[in-house]
Amino acid sequence: MNPKYTKKTFTLEIFAILLALIFMVPFYFVIVNSVKSFSEILVDAAALPSKILFSNYAKVWDILNFPTAFINSFVITVFSIIGIVVISSMAAWKMVRTPGILSKVLFIWFVSAMVIPFQTVMIPLIKLGGMLGIMNSIPGIIMMYFGFGVPLSLFLYHGFIKTVPVEIEEAATIDGCTQFGVFWRIVFPLLKPITITVIILNTLWIWNDYLLPLLVLQDASLRTIPLATSSFFAQYTKQWDMGLAALVLGITPIIIFFLFLQKQIIKGIASGSIK
Repeated sequence: MNPKYTKKTFTLEIFAILLALIFMVPFYFVIVNSVKSFSEILVDAAALPSKILFSNYAKVWDILNFPTAFINSFVITVFSIIGIVVISSMAAWKMVRTPGILSKVLFIWFVSAMVIPFQTVMIPLIKLGGMLGIMNSIPGIIMMYFGFGVPLSLFLYHGFIKTVPVEIEEAATIDGCTQFGVFWRIVFPLLKPITITVIILNTLWIWNDYLLPLLVLQDASLRTIPLATSSFFAQYTKQWDMGLAALVLGITPIIIFFLFLQKQIIKGIASGSIK
């Protein structure tokens, strides 16, 4: 027996396993009921299906025009993430490397935006969007995600950049590198750990967001996956079989994203915590 393997370690492992099983309960209900008939779900939602109905997924695929909803969600998420990373990283770097009253005021202004609830600004936002002509358009909602995503991302970058030695940048400047080159060639590669964290947080938020697309995107052809899925959960009627199948299709891309990038994600988070 490993001398380092103590009763405390065993207890922690049992606790972790039980906690994992508890977290898996919602996944069990969603996946199992997504292949049941509606009547079977009403009889016993916890039981295994008497007959597996993969046809639920085929129906959802056709009814929701799922490929279009997926493309809309993908385009909005990817371009929003790119904009948030570029804007917040460059702004944070400039604030850290240009100390002064203006930088402090701007940083406080951005951070204060984090504590303002979205519900307090959504009506003025919609009115402003209508005046600017960016409502009911994918570019319009992407710009809105820039505004809501930059404050937290800038805050994270700001703290991380403080740990990057300024001497590296000074050496690159002496060698004739421009400020633009210093950031993208020297600084930004060093920000990989926190960039991965920023990408994870914003991807989960934007991909699963329901309220902002509901307010901005009115055309059925512009619906994202959460908007399309909500059509199965009306106020008075709920199509549990179709709705849960749609949920499984909606979370599958995120699960694949984490499975393929889990090593990079773990390294990024671990490196960021060490910093």
